[in-house]
Amino acid sequence: MSGPLEGVRVIDLTGTVLGPMGTQILGDAGADVIKIEAPAGDPVRYVGPRVSPDMGAYFLNLNRNKRSVVLDLKRKPARAALLRLIGTADVFVHNMRPAAAARLGLDYATLGPLFPRLIHASASGFRRDSALADAPAYDDIIQGMSGLASLNGTAAGAEGPRYVPTVMADKITGHVLASSVAMALYRREKTGTGQALHVPMLETMLSFLLPEHLWGHSVNRPADGIGYSRMLTPHRRPFATLDGHICLIAVTDDQYARLLPLLGHPELVTDPRFATVTARAENVETVYGTIGAAMRTRTSADWLARFATADLPHGPANTLESLFEDAYLREGGFFHQIDHPTEGPMTTLGIPVAYDGSPATIRRGPPRLGAHTGEVLSEAGLSPAEIAALASA
Repeated sequence: MSGPLEGVRVIDLTGTVLGPMGTQILGDAGADVIKIEAPAGDPVRYVGPRVSPDMGAYFLNLNRNKRSVVLDLKRKPARAALLRLIGTADVFVHNMRPAAAARLGLDYATLGPLFPRLIHASASGFRRDSALADAPAYDDIIQGMSGLASLNGTAAGAEGPRYVPTVMADKITGHVLASSVAMALYRREKTGTGQALHVPMLETMLSFLLPEHLWGHSVNRPADGIGYSRMLTPHRRPFATLDGHICLIAVTDDQYARLLPLLGHPELVTDPRFATVTARAENVETVYGTIGAAMRTRTSADWLARFATADLPHGPANTLESLFEDAYLREGGFFHQIDHPTEGPMTTLGIPVAYDGSPATIRRGPPRLGAHTGEVLSEAGLSPAEIAALASA
């Protein structure tokens, strides 16, 4: 087997980041993912360093294990061809706004009666039944509306809200989209029927962000505030050492009983401010300040060795560049080297989930635009003449 989703076919009408992240996860797990693109291609194809004009680095890391089909859905024959493809599939995924999907006849109200076993999965910025259902949304908008940018600015000591330097809302929603599709497929195995599912970016980010930050509101005590103080202190960052920075965290009372003597403060083990989880949370500035001052007295290598011996959670504060030399990542071969038929040698990322009985694999490099149009349409039963007519149009 090539993965737990071997035999599942996914028609992927998504672009940019959110949808492609989700469908790549499905492809890594063994699904046959058919990426439908407009003649101009996914816009992310043109972002980042590239060998070919339509194969930017950003695109490469979101679209492996897929086949690319070009269809101009503004044309009726192309829409008819897409319906034939959907008829061969288990899952149809799009990240259009609901009104746009309905205009193209790709909403569940249209497709569900035609394909009763189909899992119709969609994602967009906001709930389908809301006043914002058809409002445009990208990662920056959701980071701001969810409060993430405000939290990040506060924690970084910035003068105002600040976006996290990764497309976090898109990628997290993509992961939730993939897991939701898998759950819907499981239900179909039990019932024999498909269903629609929709993943809104804003609510997804709030459910990700607020488990710790809802704080006093969780127990109807708003006076206790909102926001977990340990996450918001400016001390919560990799600690400076004599020659660099490293990461360290202690959580339990037992871990602090081992850490504080290492830092040269055995007397603090019984100090009321340090003795319990509750007390440390209430005195987080003092606790982190004390640790930070001690960490500056030794080199990074010295501290890392001491913390390893004491079995305390620790690690190097890597830069993006140093990740390629990280001993743990090198041991596991996280960065894969593959030879792409048109792009040559490429570095791609490992698949993080290990399925013992059905290992996920990297079977295909990211596809050139339209590389599989004829192959896939032929599989769906279109004749050579029909395929040629679509290509010429």
